[in-house]
Amino acid sequence: MKLSEELIYRGFAAETTIDNPADLDTRASKKFYWGADPSADSLTIGNLAALMMCACFVRHGYEPYMLVGGATGQIGDPKENGERDLKTLEEVEHNKACIKAQVERVINSGDAVMVDNYDWFREMKYLDFLREVGKAFSMTQLLDRQFVQNRIGEGGSGISYAEFSYTLIQGYDFLHLYRKYGISLQLCGADQYGNCTSGIHLIKRLEDAEADVWSTPLVIDPVTGRKFGKSEGNAIWLAGSDNGGGNYTSVFDFYQFWLNQPDEAVEYLIKIYTLYERDTIEDILKQHFAAPEKRIAQRALARGVTEVVHGAEKAEAVESLNAVLFSRETNFAEFSADEIAEFATYLPVAKRGETLVDILVSTGLAESKKKAREFISQGAITVNGAKVSEDIAIEQIAIVKKGKNKFAVVK
Repeated sequence: MKLSEELIYRGFAAETTIDNPADLDTRASKKFYWGADPSADSLTIGNLAALMMCACFVRHGYEPYMLVGGATGQIGDPKENGERDLKTLEEVEHNKACIKAQVERVINSGDAVMVDNYDWFREMKYLDFLREVGKAFSMTQLLDRQFVQNRIGEGGSGISYAEFSYTLIQGYDFLHLYRKYGISLQLCGADQYGNCTSGIHLIKRLEDAEADVWSTPLVIDPVTGRKFGKSEGNAIWLAGSDNGGGNYTSVFDFYQFWLNQPDEAVEYLIKIYTLYERDTIEDILKQHFAAPEKRIAQRALARGVTEVVHGAEKAEAVESLNAVLFSRETNFAEFSADEIAEFATYLPVAKRGETLVDILVSTGLAESKKKAREFISQGAITVNGAKVSEDIAIEQIAIVKKGKNKFAVVK
């Protein structure tokens, strides 16, 4: 497939300034940039969708410039319903380092150029910014932006001058990258399209040149109808362990998330989140729809996206662990101490000698001691395969299970 065909096949096509997608196949300048703000120390699967689009461009010969917003991260991309809390400079630096590592792993391109907009904003003088950038925009133009209307309209929360100016800062990023590297294409999620057009405006106004934006739709959770992202409170993080901010999803839970997707979503998601070729995807889906109860597509989706984010070795390990834990023939009491210790690589861990209630809370299987006691009384907890009806101290190496698919290791 050509790039334009693959973008449409995988669902990476939303608002764009490009009239004919086929123009991407023969574009003279094959450079693009994509950016993320370090608002947390991990990206989410919402960001991952845009990164998978970027990877698609890379496979078709485009040169990626990946921006981590050390400057814009100090302000915060305006939300629909209120001001963001400002991050400290130390938080921003920490988050930048974590996100850069994730971006490089997903894009998997030795040619990726990592840039940080703090590098060009740190020396910029305020009056210079107003004279060059501020003069290029009318207030009418800015007030017409949807996020501004939502914030200043009836019932809105208002907006600070800092967040109001965010779109100008992001627009200047595009202008700077155009001037320094000749980049004339920005990729983004659909929610960033308006901010991205600020860059097009500046390049046209100050350089008398053309630039474009290509966006991908936001990925919607088929169950809740909400977008995949941290602002919706349903974040699935790309970090597999805690970087310090508590923003992580274990590799096992990450795999489980994809494995548990409903049939009506799996075709949509496997095209976005895996690197399988079209023929492979079509074969997977054909087998799946012939026997949906086997969940062939869900297993392929879970394996494929876990490989992208965490690598083939970890994907294979959690796939094997999943098969063991959910096999009807598994006798948890027969696992050796070494086997359980190996499980601890991918499952939350508690120390022997603690009470079951404390173990459920410390491993995240229960959000509070009250909930933990409820789960125990309802018969939802097993230890090494045996149901437990009261709070007891766990002295032996064990596997604790809550409900159908939540596990922890005690060792």
